Amino acid sequence: MKKSLIAAIVLAGASFGSTAVQAQVIGESPQALDLVNDTAAFFGDTLGEGNSGSTFADRFTFTIDSTVGINVDAIVGSVSRTPDVGLDITGLWLFDGNDNLLSQGSALQSGAADVWRVAGGNLGSGDYYLRVNGTMVSNDAASFGGAVMLMPVPEPETYGMMLGGLGVLGYLARRRKAKQG
Repeated sequence: MKKSLIAAIVLAGASFGSTAVQAQVIGESPQALDLVNDTAAFFGDTLGEGNSGSTFADRFTFTIDSTVGINVDAIVGSVSRTPDVGLDITGLWLFDGNDNLLSQGSALQSGAADVWRVAGGNLGSGDYYLRVNGTMVSNDAASFGGAVMLMPVPEPETYGMMLGGLGVLGYLARRRKAKQG
């Protein structure tokens, strides 16, 4: 009787331990972003039922192949009926291909709708990834989605031309006003 009780406890402990390990980290990672015209992409993941308490840390990879610096802006969000259903996004980061943190995102909204934003500036050619972390807050299936935009950093000459153009417009407006007065 003692042996069967010990065996039952060991079996229950092993079952509980394997469930905890199995449900610990979920999600599909890494996922390569399909950049449209090397400038924009959508990303996200859907997480199945029965994962309450599990965490996810999804990576969305992309490559910059440019001779000029690139600015990166990304936003990610999830929507649930209430804050205690679905998932909770807990972070958004931008890393380079060597796992160096380049920028940490900030939460714009939290609760039934989670929204996070991250930005990185003047990135050179190379591999990068966005990482989205979160926790499943219920056993319901849930998903999150986001968008990333890559834009060239304006060169100093561009700003000079813009200021020159504004100066010419100001001069013409002043001249027109002087003629009318």
